[in-house]
Amino acid sequence: MSIYGAMYSGVSGLAAQSNALGMISDNISNVNTIGYKNSKAAFATLVTESASVTKFTPGGVRSMPVAQIDRQGLLQASASATDLAIAGNGFFVVNEAADPTAGNSVLYTRAGNFRADADGNLVNAAGYYLQGWALDSAGVPVGNTSVLSSLTTINVANLSGAATPTANMELGINLPSIAGTGDTHDVTVQIYDSLGNAHDITLTFTKTATANQWTYATGNPVLSGTTTASGTTAGGTGTITFNGDGTPTADIAPSFTVSAWTTGANNSTITVDGGTANESDGITQFAGEYTISFLDQDGVRFGQYTGVSIDERGVVTAQFDNGERRSIYQLPVAMFANPNGLEARDGNAYIQTDRSGDYILGTANTGGAGKVAPSALESSTVDLAEEFTDMIITQRAYSASAKIITTADEMLEELIRIRR
Repeated sequence: MSIYGAMYSGVSGLAAQSNALGMISDNISNVNTIGYKNSKAAFATLVTESASVTKFTPGGVRSMPVAQIDRQGLLQASASATDLAIAGNGFFVVNEAADPTAGNSVLYTRAGNFRADADGNLVNAAGYYLQGWALDSAGVPVGNTSVLSSLTTINVANLSGAATPTANMELGINLPSIAGTGDTHDVTVQIYDSLGNAHDITLTFTKTATANQWTYATGNPVLSGTTTASGTTAGGTGTITFNGDGTPTADIAPSFTVSAWTTGANNSTITVDGGTANESDGITQFAGEYTISFLDQDGVRFGQYTGVSIDERGVVTAQFDNGERRSIYQLPVAMFANPNGLEARDGNAYIQTDRSGDYILGTANTGGAGKVAPSALESSTVDLAEEFTDMIITQRAYSASAKIITTADEMLEELIRIRR
């Protein structure tokens, strides 16, 4: 009977609108949830096939949630270096355990409000641990970067400081062309041994009686030289000959070995880059005063860990108070053919499903992957004005469905009264 069909249709309307209100309420509740993606209700008809073209048989309606996981939220600045967002496609990879095993779930999230826990592991507000590739000394990811088993929990604790001994020096000096025989000029460079102790090394340049020729000698600490193209002798001395245009006739690249550190540090070999043959990019002999353009060396003293920084490619770099920077991890960006097919889990995270397709681990800002935005968080995609408008519409639709039921009830009551 069509009256009963109308009543059942009204009931389906109540259920569909109740479902829609549930989505709206969830969206509003998560208006301030970092990285939250709102859901929308999609309505579809339920059709009951009629036995006659002249008779209509009511069906009804149903509502289904439509995920909008691929929707980009606004980025908001943060003062924390470990707050992260993704601008573009992809998800952070997280795990429910700090030391993942085969039984722990791998999840994907856009909620990048990470902080170091008591053990130094980066964990977000939902308790999920950030995963990344460990980097070797050359800054290259360790293992097969295409599989999840290559990932490890990002840990920023127990990063001990280190000292880097001086291995290379660069000198930019002009020796005056008008210098007389026996004139000397000194340059002192601070270098570091393998223990991080600072030492001063002095190079003395002396003009010889030969035109366009200077000798150099090293002093403190004790040095033993090795023969090079520039003529370094075993005593740490050598000769530099210049062309008529003020440039050296040969590369100035003496190599010294420090074999008597008073601190007990390991022996050090220091290569000096004093310039290229026939170029004015290092030690030169031009008119004018003795001048020093630059003095550089690559050693650093012992440094204490001060914090981390993360760049747009997801490289996690440890920083030390001696100026040293060490790349320790790189964050992958997980991508899916259909991100809206992911299945939601507690804590604003998702798991892979058949509808989402398999994960692809990519490097941030390459190959279609979004870039990592450091010191930023992705806001919820909820628009309160839109949600309240939808709430009013849903409320009216619910009332209308209820009116169908009460009207059908009144018609049935009229039918029952016919027998009286």
